Amino acid sequence: MKDGNPQPLVLRQDQGPVARLVLNSPGNFNALSLAMIDALEAELDEIAANDDIRVVILAASGKAFSAGHDLREMQAAREDGDGGRAAYEQLFSRCAAMMQKIPALPQPVIAEVQGIATAAGCQLVASCDMAVAAEGVRFGVNGVNIGLFCATPMVALSRAIPPRAAFEYLVTGEFMDASRARELGLINRIAPPEQLAAQTMALAEVIAAKLPAAVRLGKRAFHQQSRMGLGDAYAATGPVMCENLMRTDTAEGIQAFLEKRPPDWD
Repeated sequence: MKDGNPQPLVLRQDQGPVARLVLNSPGNFNALSLAMIDALEAELDEIAANDDIRVVILAASGKAFSAGHDLREMQAAREDGDGGRAAYEQLFSRCAAMMQKIPALPQPVIAEVQGIATAAGCQLVASCDMAVAAEGVRFGVNGVNIGLFCATPMVALSRAIPPRAAFEYLVTGEFMDASRARELGLINRIAPPEQLAAQTMALAEVIAAKLPAAVRLGKRAFHQQSRMGLGDAYAATGPVMCENLMRTDTAEGIQAFLEKRPPDWD
């Protein structure tokens, strides 16, 4: 038992080629404590090595997706002889490593968001490849309201939405509703609360039906080229197209299209 929760901090529910990871500490709004970060990182590492999993859904139990880091845990660290510095450095280093595993994962990751996603919880959504949010969800990087600028959540958020918009939310501490989050590109789709899980799974199943090798190649190339200038991006993605085309299962997909039949990828 960790974080006062008799069950695992992260539940895994595989449905065919889709792995659904559920943050499972609703009593503290799925706070990203060090224990929660470790549990999520362990699941991501296992999935990364599992070729049978084609898509990952990152969801949460309870009323909130995640309210960010565990403030009680952070306050308790202040009692250490160094004022908490060593504990804080460990927390943010481990969190950064876990967040980076999500775009590095071979499989696409879809956040399934309900309630609120604030501070590091918003960072977690922004780190995913896609996101589906329930109507009424609120996003925020509002640590500034308690005197703590959300510097690490800023990294993921400012790469997911336009920088000026990100900075506005960082310095005002205001909430972003689901409609605005979709306008800015933080989320892809909005679903009625009662349909959130079903619509997220439907999106995952569409992706899972594609050729896994092509999706894995594509995700890796997508994140690599997004950090490059225009010329370097074209230079990097041309070889990816060539590698993809040289696969026999890709040749089958093209031939099936030309012959107007489903591809035989089994």
